[in-house]
Amino acid sequence: MLVAVSLWSGTGFCLVIYLAALQDVPVSLIEAARLDGADRRRLLRHVTLPALRPVTVFLLLWQTIESLQTFDLVYVTTKGGPLGSTTVIVYFIWEQAFKNATAGYGAASAYVLAIALGVIGLIFQVARRRLQGASA
Repeated sequence: MLVAVSLWSGTGFCLVIYLAALQDVPVSLIEAARLDGADRRRLLRHVTLPALRPVTVFLLLWQTIESLQTFDLVYVTTKGGPLGSTTVIVYFIWEQAFKNATAGYGAASAYVLAIALGVIGLIFQVARRRLQGASA
């Protein structure tokens, strides 16, 4: 249930970003593909989707970071329950720092989260550069 709520809450943001990116696809590329005889499927595959690739990478990174920082949804709905099955890292950090009064353990967990987010960001940046190198 939490996954469904989280997906639904992020859908609007992603749709608005994709809509803006679709409006930014160069019309000259679309016209050139149509003059070359591309049908709608080929236009989508060879023009539109490659133009949306940077936005897709951004949204994947954004949603990954958002999913790792989910606190409010878990706190309001389940408080990490039943038997800790919905405990996420940010809720765990809060629980250690404020509920169990072990601030050092909570701070260490927060550093681990920050390092993990940095590594994920670097992975996405390397992947983006490889995709740009392959398309150039």
